[in-house]
Amino acid sequence: MSKVAIVELNNGTQVAFNHAIELIGNIDDLNVPKRSVAIKVGVFNHKIQHHATVDVVEALVNRFNKAPQIFLTESDNYKGTGTERLQIWKNLFTKRVVPFNLSEDTDTRRVQIADENIPFSHILFKPNVFVSIHTLRKFDKGSVLKNLLGLIPDRKKVRFHKKLEATLLDAYEAVGGIDLAVIDGTYAYQGSALGGKPTRANVLLVGRDAVAVETVGATLVGLKPKEMPLIQEAIKRGLGEGNTEKIEILGLSIESVKERFTKKKQKKKTAHR
Repeated sequence: MSKVAIVELNNGTQVAFNHAIELIGNIDDLNVPKRSVAIKVGVFNHKIQHHATVDVVEALVNRFNKAPQIFLTESDNYKGTGTERLQIWKNLFTKRVVPFNLSEDTDTRRVQIADENIPFSHILFKPNVFVSIHTLRKFDKGSVLKNLLGLIPDRKKVRFHKKLEATLLDAYEAVGGIDLAVIDGTYAYQGSALGGKPTRANVLLVGRDAVAVETVGATLVGLKPKEMPLIQEAIKRGLGEGNTEKIEILGLSIESVKERFTKKKQKKKTAHR
């Protein structure tokens, strides 16, 4: 059974992250001296707050303490270069933890993505560990899986929106899957990166099955995974579990977290009366 940990962030980000990893059974096979780690951070526009916090990314980096090299990765888009957007996490950069712009890599492997032949950076493939981290958001196109659109190196990614599910899941399969999926729920966002006021949520979701993590995250913010084409197509391809009844939820319950959003909405309504 797929496992997804939901934990509080209030007691310290590193403590929370370590607890989440322990709940899902640890990552001893991923955190080893012979495997570098590529962490695909999700940031559409570095000028607005709609990305994983520095604290959560730092906790993730620290958990891979045995990895010889950790790449924080992004690609260029029409809002700027991947290098510019990665500066959000510049305080984490060291000789071991480095920014890596996927659009500038010349060492690539051609893969088939939604009927196109696309060059993917060499760091995305095994034996490297691949991690996807994004935000908790009410966006039916997804979060940690939608993040895979950023693996495409060219700026003109908008053409893939018409065939989004195929694009994202082809990318998932091309790199051999997501080894660890993390949803940073420090804030919950209403909608995509282009809008939506964030709500303080203070939760963290972690799991080895990215489809299950996506499913739980969507459920928390009130979406219905059964009505999300991305999750349903992932299930058809056998890439993960998309039914919350078949996912082992560890730590906080889905119901207890959903209640927080309900109570906050009620408080806002009362305040406006």
